[in-house]
Amino acid sequence: MSLSPIEKIKQQSDNLRGTIKEGLENEITGSISDYDQALIKFHGMYQQDDRDRRDERAEKKLERLYSFMIRLRLPGGFLTPEQWVATHHIAGENSTGVIKITTRQTIQLHGLIKSKIKPTIQAFSEAKLDSIATCGDINRNVICAAHPLQSPIHAKVHDYAKKISELLMPKTKAYYEIWLDEEKIVDKKEEEDPLYQDRYLPRKFKIAIAIPPNNDVDVFANDIGLIAIIENNELKGFNIAIGGGLSTTHGNPSTYARLATVIGFMDTEEKVLKAIYAIATVQRDFGNRSDRKLARLKYTVDNHGLKWFTEEVQRRCGYIFEKARPYTFTERKDYYGWQQNEKKLWYYTPLTENGRILDDEQVPMKTALFEVAKTGKANFRFTGNQNVIIADVKAKDKPVIEKILREYKIIEHTESASLIRKNSMACVSLPTCPLALAEAQRYLPTLINKVELLLSKYQLSDENIIMRMTGCPNGCARSYVAEIGFVGTAMGRYNMHLGGDNQGTRLNKIYRENLDETAILQELDQLFSSFKEEKNKGEHFGDFTVRKELV
Repeated sequence: MSLSPIEKIKQQSDNLRGTIKEGLENEITGSISDYDQALIKFHGMYQQDDRDRRDERAEKKLERLYSFMIRLRLPGGFLTPEQWVATHHIAGENSTGVIKITTRQTIQLHGLIKSKIKPTIQAFSEAKLDSIATCGDINRNVICAAHPLQSPIHAKVHDYAKKISELLMPKTKAYYEIWLDEEKIVDKKEEEDPLYQDRYLPRKFKIAIAIPPNNDVDVFANDIGLIAIIENNELKGFNIAIGGGLSTTHGNPSTYARLATVIGFMDTEEKVLKAIYAIATVQRDFGNRSDRKLARLKYTVDNHGLKWFTEEVQRRCGYIFEKARPYTFTERKDYYGWQQNEKKLWYYTPLTENGRILDDEQVPMKTALFEVAKTGKANFRFTGNQNVIIADVKAKDKPVIEKILREYKIIEHTESASLIRKNSMACVSLPTCPLALAEAQRYLPTLINKVELLLSKYQLSDENIIMRMTGCPNGCARSYVAEIGFVGTAMGRYNMHLGGDNQGTRLNKIYRENLDETAILQELDQLFSSFKEEKNKGEHFGDFTVRKELV
């Protein structure tokens, strides 16, 4: 099989250095070479351009308005108040100013011009933050059940996110040389990487850790999913699932969404980490390096068979999987408002619609969170659903935080939001994502305004329906595991998917194709009418659509 062009770039890149340094010094263009665009992903960045202004600039014979997005590595999604203050200032000085919470429990900044990348990374480094391995063909940000309310031993489970992140970190020092001006490695043996070698993985690699009964991380949508088995407040180990991934390609039936399959249980930290490492090496050695659209772990598992893959992992890690332990998911949500955990610490989760932290006409969210951070009395935890938790607040400090949240109307904003809005999620999409075919985060709030009216019409506003939207079939906002999912096909048009369950354990299916807004609302009107009249007591909307054989 011939290698794809990206594979050759990786192998010839001098451990991800390429000509990035020279490209940064070229002041004639705001872009960097195609070769280096592939490499900077491993450093945590994408080159983008403002698609809203493409035509205008083309008419004036100007090059595209290029900029860069940078994404932080935050295993488990945790920031100290000092780091939040630093991020607030960095965003204001170097990017669009919007702090974007991603579906992988971290944050990214958009709109950095080329000359601002290095100062941004250096400022983050001063705050003990980095963007290593958050993009590219490598293990990405490891996500974990976000809220300490979920278990008295949440911290013990959460620690695994950092351990896994460190285990699967690349050995190259290119990031430190290029962005932090550290001395260039002379002895290449220091960079020998037994995991990634010189070719890295065939495609991106995602890991999530869930604590039942809440599947807030959509654990089965990941290449590796760990399900914590906790008995009597003691961590017994993890069920391990492999082969999840949601991205597809319109018109390419060889691509498909897949939920991860549980292959067994491991009971110690050593076994779990060795199994994860082995899974990554099997994917490294047997993943498709010819066709990137078929390169994710899910295809490797299906092409070689689950039995073969499991046996190969066992052979490499030296341990045999035990039979999976029983567990139950009953919900998939963030815990909005004030909550208190076993240690008597307080947590407040505001609605951060589609993860966009900014000051707008609705609410000054960015200023409010900055004021909270300046008190030094709260940490910040990100969720896999694009929200932020004001975290670890002592009882004596709660009134101070509460006063800020009320002053800036954060509590009012959160409490007045509908359930469908709190359960919604959209990807970045336009104007910056080069893959976007339709709007997502800029459009979904407006669509929800109209969906809220339909739900109210049928007295369904209290139904816990999960709705998500992506601007393309790449799956970033996990539309394929929503009860109602929208996947962009062209400007103003979406495929409508139904039938995912409320717990995130079942994929949905296409219900109608290429709908505009009028058609979407007509379909939802009919669906909600039927749901109101024919649903069973306690039945979720996704289950209803399957029972009625709508999909």
